[in-house]
Amino acid sequence: MEPFCRGRYRARLAATPEDLRACQRLRWLAFVARTGQPDDGQALDADALDPLCRHMLIEEIATGAPVGCFRFLPLAGGGQIGRSYAAQFYDLGALARFDGPMVEMGRFCLHPDCHDPDAIRVAWGVLGTIVAAEGAEMLFGCSSFAGCDPDAHSDAFAMLCARHLAPRRWHPRVKAPDVFRLARALRLRQPDPRRAMAAMPPLLRSYLAMGGWVSDHAVVDHALRTMHVFTGVEIRAIPPARRRLLDALSA
Repeated sequence: MEPFCRGRYRARLAATPEDLRACQRLRWLAFVARTGQPDDGQALDADALDPLCRHMLIEEIATGAPVGCFRFLPLAGGGQIGRSYAAQFYDLGALARFDGPMVEMGRFCLHPDCHDPDAIRVAWGVLGTIVAAEGAEMLFGCSSFAGCDPDAHSDAFAMLCARHLAPRRWHPRVKAPDVFRLARALRLRQPDPRRAMAAMPPLLRSYLAMGGWVSDHAVVDHALRTMHVFTGVEIRAIPPARRRLLDALSA
């Protein structure tokens, strides 16, 4: 895959061990540093799935400085979904019946000092290229909220429960030992739409705008101090206007 350039940024596949380490270092800074873990300047976020995935590095063209990354795992169909990262935390037996190519996107992050929305646009542009190249019919992953207190995410969780739950045929069931049922947030309050959308992680907002859906529960990850929901997007169900935007970003 050729590098994907837009404005100040370039997205390219990690091609060397040094590239992979740059991704893993960036992930540590984004996901682990905020938990208070000591940093010797060499700490990495790495796991057993890294060797199975391809890794995308987003960097400033002028300096080569890494500003973002994500990894992706193409699957031939739902029969392979047990290989995914998400399958560690969710019972995805229903999605095992999905009969088209799939791509799991994970570990998406930006450097803590990067607040430029153009970097996210570049990520979505290259993701559109990946979806087209793989012929993917479903995009999925885990969308994380910072912090393990469900009250802090109550508007967002209530909104997800009210409007964006997975179709029954693809419903992810509980597997992890510690989960929060989104219906509890909806029972306690009606969501304020503006506050709820503001509290959504940027990537999840983009998924939802494309017709994405989520699990009916959030998994509590105490190690990273996050709560995440399974998120899926059926490519054929993306509204036409949003599909044209995705195609334009990847053109």
